[in-house]
Amino acid sequence: MSTETSEGEDDLREQVTNFLRRNFPQIQMHGGSAAIQHLDRESGEIQIALGGACSGCGISPMTIQAIKSRMVKEIPEITTVHASTGMDDGMSDAGHGGRMSPSFPGETSSDGDDEGPQAPF
Repeated sequence: MSTETSEGEDDLREQVTNFLRRNFPQIQMHGGSAAIQHLDRESGEIQIALGGACSGCGISPMTIQAIKSRMVKEIPEITTVHASTGMDDGMSDAGHGGRMSPSFPGETSSDGDDEGPQAPF
């Protein structure tokens, strides 16, 4: 890989990172994270993974859709955005058909394992 291509990809990664920080500050403010998993500058495809609190968040599908539609409009080099939380595409091996579900202390899972103490009320 030439230095020029590497620098161009680094610049594009920085543009994407700045785009996410500027347009979606709620991801980090709510305990989530967004990471570039893969970037193909030649094809214009990017893979974004949302993690942390995004993995169990009910509005993460809307956040993903907003990222997908806005990123291609605001960053001309990006033509296709693939984004997920790991819950919707089998990236997780935590059971439930490859999907994780949020759990709460004291909640008992279907296999009978207690995930924490019972709430006092």
